[in-house]
Amino acid sequence: MYMKYLVIITAAFLFSFFACNSANDESGNTATELPASAGQSAVQDDESGKDVVKIAVGSKDHSTLVAALKAASYVDVLSNAGPFTVFAPTNAAFDQLPKAVLEDLLKPENKDKLRAILEYHVYVGVLKDDLLGNGMVYGMASGENVTIGNKDGKITVNGANVIASIPATNGIIHVIDAVLLAPAK
Repeated sequence: MYMKYLVIITAAFLFSFFACNSANDESGNTATELPASAGQSAVQDDESGKDVVKIAVGSKDHSTLVAALKAASYVDVLSNAGPFTVFAPTNAAFDQLPKAVLEDLLKPENKDKLRAILEYHVYVGVLKDDLLGNGMVYGMASGENVTIGNKDGKITVNGANVIASIPATNGIIHVIDAVLLAPAK
C-alpha cells in the first residue's frame, strides 16, 4: 500500500515539474529548449555573478574582443568554470591594428590564427595584482610566455598597460591598451 502511494506522489511530482518547465516563451519555444549548439554561455542566470565572457559582453569597450571570441568559437570555453586570467584589449587597442589585418583574422578560414592570438591573452589560473611582479613570466594558453612589468604600481604585460582589473566568477580580467602578439617563431 505504501509503495502505491509513493508511486502516485512521484508521478504527480514529475508531471507537475515537467508541465511547469515546458511553458512557452514569446518565441513559441519551450523554456527548457536550447539550440543544439548551445554551451555554457547559453545558460540564463541573472542572479549569480558574471563570468569573464558576460563581463566582456556587457562592456561597450570590448565589442571587438567579443566579436573575435565568437569568430573563434571561444565564448563557451571562457564561460566555463576556469579559472582564467584574461588580458582583454579594448576596442581602441584593436583599432591600433591595421584594419585589413583584423578583418582578415575574423574570416572563418583564419579561425586557427585568431585562436592563437586569443589564447595568447589567456592564462589558465588567476593572476591577481599581487602575482604580477616585475619580471614575472607566465605561460599562456597558446604555449607562449608573457612578461610582466611592475614599476611603481604601474603594471604592464609585454609592454601593454593594465588599465583596470575586474574580478569574475571564473577568474579575472585585466583590461589592456594593446593587443598582445606572440613573438615570431
